Amino acid sequence: MIRRSFVDETRALMRIAGPLIVNNLAVAGMQFADAVMAGRLGAEALAAVAVGGSVWFLGFIFSMGLLMAISPIAARLFGSGDEAMIGRYTRQGIYIGIGLAVPLILIAQYLVDPLLTQIGVDIAFRDMTVGYVKAITLGAPAMFIFLALRFTTEGIGHTRPIMYTSIIAFVCNVFLNYVLMYGHFGAPAMGVVGCGLASAITMWIIMFVIVGYVALNPRYKPLQIFSRIAPPRLRVLREIIALGVPIAVAITAESGLFSAVSILIGTLGPQVAAAHQIAINFASTMFMVPLALSSAITIRVGQALGAGKPGAARYCGAAGILICALFMTCSATFLLVFRDAVVGLYTDDASVRGIAISLLLMAAIFQIGDGIQIGAAGALRGYKDTRMPMIINTFAFWVLAFPLAYMAAVSYRLPPSYIWGGFVVGLSVAALLLTWRFLRLSRAVLKYA
Repeated sequence: MIRRSFVDETRALMRIAGPLIVNNLAVAGMQFADAVMAGRLGAEALAAVAVGGSVWFLGFIFSMGLLMAISPIAARLFGSGDEAMIGRYTRQGIYIGIGLAVPLILIAQYLVDPLLTQIGVDIAFRDMTVGYVKAITLGAPAMFIFLALRFTTEGIGHTRPIMYTSIIAFVCNVFLNYVLMYGHFGAPAMGVVGCGLASAITMWIIMFVIVGYVALNPRYKPLQIFSRIAPPRLRVLREIIALGVPIAVAITAESGLFSAVSILIGTLGPQVAAAHQIAINFASTMFMVPLALSSAITIRVGQALGAGKPGAARYCGAAGILICALFMTCSATFLLVFRDAVVGLYTDDASVRGIAISLLLMAAIFQIGDGIQIGAAGALRGYKDTRMPMIINTFAFWVLAFPLAYMAAVSYRLPPSYIWGGFVVGLSVAALLLTWRFLRLSRAVLKYA
């Protein structure tokens, strides 16, 4: 009976997660294409995309986390049958997205250059890095509008349009990279800046695609998203922000750790930065599957709670965490066996290859903890429990992991694999504490239901 229930839950979870996995792998595919195509321009270009992408990602991931609050809200409303209220939260989420994009663009234009100079990013690729960040942030308004609509459609469990837009994005991004980076079809060869501009244009394309899809598809009519133009509503804005800020801080604590370490490694020279980009790019690609599962777990748990089924919510969360752990165990095994071949996809530079292979060994070690912690975080979002995960992630990644990475990189100038030891510590602690939090909270909700 338990086995059959687990199989049934896996199928239900995968119906939601399947399109999200395609979406996330397409996003990873764009990052992979950026890395490979930049790598053909040299180690400096690859390092610039690595560091510049990390700078952009810090702003992007915080904004995405804040807007992610729409997903559990929509899931609860959908589970309780109150679909007409969902559109109100979507519209206010769009306002929040636009409000986040404007300062992000201004920061990129005026503060990134002095910041990277102050940190000490290698002069050999610093200007290219700044140009990349300035270019890619031009797509921020479109991306954040897209995210508000994405998390709405996630919340109601309809994830196929997210898959469609991601496939369009992948094709557009690779084609525009080819045109703008290398100078084809009459366009100037813009190098790394062209890579950032290609991403920005792609963001605008997928925004218009999802707006058209949601406006025309009758499935979204009960949500009344575009039924009228409503002014900002402070109560709704406060609710989204109150739920979203802890989510944003929690996921930025993890992603910010990876981005901060990427920037630190940028001080060690282009070869080390390029090797780090290769290893982090592949590890991030594998992470896209449990990341999609995490979103699906949020939806399953949220809809079960909205329908008044706390026992089903607890089971959905536990099964989802286990599925994430199983996948990342397979991924770690693959990485241990084939890491030499993986590095060969990116570069022929012998010095870069040696460093990247050692980093992929560390990636194999931390992947299981990474899968467990993201699965548990998704389950907790379904319970609208965001403050405690924020505290746990901040402690694990910035009180424990970052100081270890900083000492290895700056204080002792140790090899990059030692720097990555901080990832192992932070992800392992986060996995243990978030799983403990889920088990305790779900038991309490079930007890007092």
